[in-house]
Amino acid sequence: MKKHQVIFQPSGRRGEVEEGTTLQEAARQLGVELDAICGGKQVCGKCKVRINSRLDHLSPMTDPERELLSTEHGAVGDYRLACAARVLGDVLVFVPQESRREKQIVRKTATERAIPLRPAIRKCYAELTPATLEDPQADWERLQAELDRGFGLEGLSIDVRALLKLQDRIREGGWRVTATVWMDREVIRVEPGYREASYGLAVDVGTTTVAGYLCDLSTGRVVATSALMNPQVAYGEDVMSRIAYAMNHDDGLARLNEAIIEGLNLIARQATEQVGLTPDDIVEVCLVGNTCMHHLVLGLDPYHLGVTPFAPALSRSLDVKARELGLRVAPGANVHLLPIEAGFVGADNVGVLIAEEPYNQEEMTLIMDIGTNGELVLGNRQRLLSASCATGPAFEGAHIKHGMRAAPGAIERVEINSQTLEVRFKVIGLSRWSHALEEPRAKGICGSGIMDAVAEMFEAGVIEASGRFNADLETSRLRVTEQGPEFVIAWASQTAIGRVITVSLADVRAVQLGKAALYAGARLLMRRLGVEQLDRVILAGAFGSYINKESALALGLFPDCNLERVYAVGNAAGDGARIALLNVDKRREAEEIARRVEYVELTVEPGFQEAFMEAMYFPHMRDAFPHVEYLLSKAPRDKG
Repeated sequence: MKKHQVIFQPSGRRGEVEEGTTLQEAARQLGVELDAICGGKQVCGKCKVRINSRLDHLSPMTDPERELLSTEHGAVGDYRLACAARVLGDVLVFVPQESRREKQIVRKTATERAIPLRPAIRKCYAELTPATLEDPQADWERLQAELDRGFGLEGLSIDVRALLKLQDRIREGGWRVTATVWMDREVIRVEPGYREASYGLAVDVGTTTVAGYLCDLSTGRVVATSALMNPQVAYGEDVMSRIAYAMNHDDGLARLNEAIIEGLNLIARQATEQVGLTPDDIVEVCLVGNTCMHHLVLGLDPYHLGVTPFAPALSRSLDVKARELGLRVAPGANVHLLPIEAGFVGADNVGVLIAEEPYNQEEMTLIMDIGTNGELVLGNRQRLLSASCATGPAFEGAHIKHGMRAAPGAIERVEINSQTLEVRFKVIGLSRWSHALEEPRAKGICGSGIMDAVAEMFEAGVIEASGRFNADLETSRLRVTEQGPEFVIAWASQTAIGRVITVSLADVRAVQLGKAALYAGARLLMRRLGVEQLDRVILAGAFGSYINKESALALGLFPDCNLERVYAVGNAAGDGARIALLNVDKRREAEEIARRVEYVELTVEPGFQEAFMEAMYFPHMRDAFPHVEYLLSKAPRDKG
């Protein structure tokens, strides 16, 4: 029986299934959780998926399927019902948010930070003298004069959407109203009576995940968070693939823009629903993202980001009306986008900078924001350098044989006994390790799990410094397949997919490529500054928060540093967006710092290729790692 590869996004799960298998059956085999209330009878439509590859690689659409998709969901086109579509060739499938039974765990929680409050929004209560025949002054001029008299707000303008409802709002409140004023220069909303509350939304638009933080602008408190997979994953897993999609499809840019705007509107809706509000209550939005995400949110063609000299359309910060972007929040709301440093170091990195403030420190600090695209900052108050490197999606669990995103059932921690080579692991959603459970029910392995597994394999002698497998080991966990050697992490009896979960040679290579890019970039920045030793390493981003820093250093993810001086700070880019939302002074600071940072283009930096090849070794071909020597002394030398 012929077999074909099926890839499910955004989970990243992939594998071969027999021809004629339905997408629903393929999802079940590969551990992808699809909603299926009707049990495959083509009556509920809950298993709707979008096909991002050739439609003729699936069986023809049935009449019930077509009718259900068009009448219930208003979608036929690229959509299919997973219970009806049978695999006839290789296929790439995107599972929409509403069709997923188990939701992705997006690890981008807000951290506690002391943020001085100075938001762009202020509320101003005004009691107006009613208009009469003797005093027929226009309503806006009447309110404008009162705001000038009571608050010193001279020369205010009013947003046209607020103006449209002004007269009704004034009379609803009995000539008592609360004006929402943006940056002390524009009234963007008028509400009847006295209103105190105002809310803003800070969003980190990541290549893989999008995280939003709904904040009370009067207290700075995060009242709700919402996160989801970036819907653009359907069109490419990394920045370059999305640029290529925009270039190679007539409607590519429009599709990518619509996908992220739809995602941002979902974030706003989900966050406000948690606290009994509506998106209309959001009066200010602050966004950060890498340069490509920044351009796609604005609907800017990213073509020039993909060709030398990688010039962005603009690098300064930007304020734009939310409605002009298609965001469904308060009609007069403003969106502030932080500035960009350079072609591939975007506003997300500026967010990290204003959150961590290395420019105010004496210590030589390396900040690594690790994701599908890795961003580096090195320096202190004297000088700052930045760089970007393509780490690939392995750290997100993609392009790994049994890889998956961080979701319930994903292996997130691994330990290997160096004497017996027995493995124990921990999965997301269960508090205990596998050896203490009757049925661990693992479904795959996520980014932190693959990093742990490779580090443990290296320290236990399963793989050598070059990444090659040690063929002399006598253990049933080491197997050789047509694709090469692999090591069993979980036996079939310990999984929910009915087969073993392994780490293959290709998986090890994917980790090597990602970590080598980061390490080589860090080393070249150190060389530029004449630095031999780091005082501090900050791991930012969701991946950086969940990896074992001891394992990361043993693999050579970053140059040697005292582990007590290695910190994970969570989603610092999102924290930077929140800081800019709550304090306009930090927006100005962000603009200044973005212009101060010196960007280094690694692809043309002398010695990058040599540094990259040396960094492919665990932990490195030449560099010493005294702070984890106690681990490395157990690891074997290469035999050949």
